[in-house]
Amino acid sequence: MTKRNLAPAAAAAAAAADEEDTKIEWPASLDEYEKLVMRMTTPRSLTCSPTLRFVRVKVDNAGCTTATRIMVDSARKHGILLEAVQVLTDLNLSIEKAYICSDGRWFMDVFHVTDLDGNKVTDQSVINYIEQSLGTIHFMRTKSFDGLTALELTGTDRLGILSEVFAVLADLHCNVVEAKVWTHNGRIASLIYVKDCDSGTPIEDSQKIDRIEGRLRNVLKGDNDIRSAKTSVSMAVTHTERRLHQMMFADRDYERKPSVDSPLVVVQNCVERGYSVVNIHSKDRTKLLFDVVCTFTDMQYVVFHATANTSGEQAYLEFFIRHIDGTPISSEAEKQRVILCLQAAIERRASEGVRLELCTADRNGLLADVTRTFRENGLNVTRAEVSTTTDTALNVFYVTDASGNPADPKLIESVRQKIGTSELKVKELPLLYHQKTERDDEPAVGSGGAMLLSLGSLVRRNLYNLGLIKSYS
Repeated sequence: MTKRNLAPAAAAAAAAADEEDTKIEWPASLDEYEKLVMRMTTPRSLTCSPTLRFVRVKVDNAGCTTATRIMVDSARKHGILLEAVQVLTDLNLSIEKAYICSDGRWFMDVFHVTDLDGNKVTDQSVINYIEQSLGTIHFMRTKSFDGLTALELTGTDRLGILSEVFAVLADLHCNVVEAKVWTHNGRIASLIYVKDCDSGTPIEDSQKIDRIEGRLRNVLKGDNDIRSAKTSVSMAVTHTERRLHQMMFADRDYERKPSVDSPLVVVQNCVERGYSVVNIHSKDRTKLLFDVVCTFTDMQYVVFHATANTSGEQAYLEFFIRHIDGTPISSEAEKQRVILCLQAAIERRASEGVRLELCTADRNGLLADVTRTFRENGLNVTRAEVSTTTDTALNVFYVTDASGNPADPKLIESVRQKIGTSELKVKELPLLYHQKTERDDEPAVGSGGAMLLSLGSLVRRNLYNLGLIKSYS
């Protein structure tokens, strides 16, 4: 592969980020790759020293007819690409295209984004937040979970395991405030934020922490666990989905033969330039780029150039990477490991079956009761997102039958009758891959009068949670 094979992706990023700048007269002897390296090594628009970690952000709604264009220039550092993508995905923005360059001392990204309804981002409060957050990505902090204790759990997945976990926490007087649960390849990972039911404070008593860890470890281990279950209690603040990727990667959920439905991942070496080139063809969905970049970061690879394009339901991604020590992929075994890890990262967030949305008044033991009803009726939870706003629980569960097949609609309706039809809303999802946007025609109201948010309003809800706007209704 020659350097002119690399030039289109690099040149696209340079051109998109520099439309507002004065054109440069380049010597005729320079090709596009060399022009890009010179521009990024001695940028005109970023006059600060790289040690100041200056970031320039521009949000443009005029240059593209179908999407909002976000341009980021910054001094280069390891992990900055993940931080930038994380800002956008935390707002549930869909990245339709991306052009990424990180060479010399400078980092440059161009993202074409829409909201989950496929529209440009026009809400000024959202635009301001994007500019503020991307402008300080070197110093950004994740969502604050002050006043909560974080429980990290990994183990063997099985029918009813989540019911047992929440039952243990209820019995130990732990109130679940936030939680996310992923399952993949027979393994389960969960990050659960709790506080003491009686005092409403973080759980700091060492004896109680030991009891929590011990009982949860027994639940996760089960009777036939081929690997050791892991539980840990932490007061640290972390990005939940970022941490779930790390936990499942450490748990080696990628160790399996790929299925016929696995995304296509091809790895080659660009010998002349010393890069490894990774091409990914996958069903498109939200947060796809975030999941892939998380994996590169966890595996200690640096992305130097990349493009991402979507067409209909398909996504095509190309990355030019090196190991953090500057070397490309050096063996067939390493190549196969990269392929398996990327396929696993893409599949973790994919959920088959039925999406159940619960909106009701929060109370102690709510999750234990709801998940016990699922278990008693043969419903297996493959993924869960638990959150509370003031005194209202807003929970999402993806469920299948005990064999992993779509659940019988009559069974789902029976479960709704037991939990409360006004509180539990059902939405059929054949595959998360096949449906990027999940819209609700009408809002549903729970027994406490709380409105169940459609996914189309998640951007404003996230800003509300961050304290940047007063209302998301």
